[in-house]
Amino acid sequence: MSKAFPIVGVIGAGQLARMSIAPATALGVDLLLLAADSQDSGAQITNHIVGDYKDLETVRAFAKKCDVVTFEHELIPLSIVKALEADGVVVRPSSSAFVYSQDKAAMREKLSSFPSPHWQIVTSADQVHDFPVIAKAISGGYDGRGVWKVSDAKELAALLQQTPKLLIEELVDFDYEIAVMVARSPHGQATTWAPTQTIQEDGICTMTISPAPHLSVALSEKAQKLALDVAAAVGVVGVMAVELFVKGDELFINELAMRPHNSGHWTIDGSHTSQFEQHLRAVLDLPLGDPSMTAPIAVMGNVLGGDKPDMYRPYLHLMARTPALKFHHYKKEVRPGRKIGHVTLVGENLIELTREVQHALDYMSGEVDE
Repeated sequence: MSKAFPIVGVIGAGQLARMSIAPATALGVDLLLLAADSQDSGAQITNHIVGDYKDLETVRAFAKKCDVVTFEHELIPLSIVKALEADGVVVRPSSSAFVYSQDKAAMREKLSSFPSPHWQIVTSADQVHDFPVIAKAISGGYDGRGVWKVSDAKELAALLQQTPKLLIEELVDFDYEIAVMVARSPHGQATTWAPTQTIQEDGICTMTISPAPHLSVALSEKAQKLALDVAAAVGVVGVMAVELFVKGDELFINELAMRPHNSGHWTIDGSHTSQFEQHLRAVLDLPLGDPSMTAPIAVMGNVLGGDKPDMYRPYLHLMARTPALKFHHYKKEVRPGRKIGHVTLVGENLIELTREVQHALDYMSGEVDE
């Protein structure tokens, strides 16, 4: 193979890495994954090295085989990212940006001029006077983990015994939640996809609807501009999710994720350029692709593990019922509540699309049998 085609190293080998393989293959780009286990979702089907992302020498040896290194999760220690940069490794996003997806307090401080819930860092329950509030672990939380709704000082004191320092945020009485996926290249080219409404149950996203159906054109444009401004402010290179609360005509920044994200999975089937291809383009400093939609509406549903261990047999019913439904299976062990795949349907009728996607989710989880 021509040496002109680079090797992109991905730290992590889960489903995000797995969904990056098809666009990488189309571009002629090789991926090399740093996997915790050879049975990780992405490691099953592409080149990988098994190793500990928390071990500096392991990551250094991995990085030497790559032209650029990027991430599938935010868990790698920032000190290791900085060490790679000191070695001359091209890391995207850089440590100076990546810190804002790892450290929620640093993110809030950096984005203090952007619309956000009121917040403070606390080490004592006495520092908080108005309840209820949202308490967040400053680092390490994702998919609803490390986030608690706290009703009173007693609850907060008990939480602080487990986690001595917490980020406390105003409990926003929002109307709904959206996410704006944004991509930015090293030379500053940036694009966004249509804002997506995310539907959450128990802190886990179960469905997304794109474009967000209740968002006015003006508010949609405002949300996309906000995401572009945030991307420039933090200096991200690659794809980033900007999660937002919507209350009336107001937007409030909730979280950032500097990687392809669940709220952008619909782009594989519903956009001219998926978030996974765009991330590769961005970290390789290639011109970014067209993020516009291929249909008026795209609905994505997360397949969560349930009572059915066999995830293949449901295809017989669902493919016959809804031939346009697209399946993405992550080849992960089925466990209750675990994201093991997703389905996407694009079209024009929101009611029909959401009904068919919900039926697929219910059927694959075992909640319905016809």
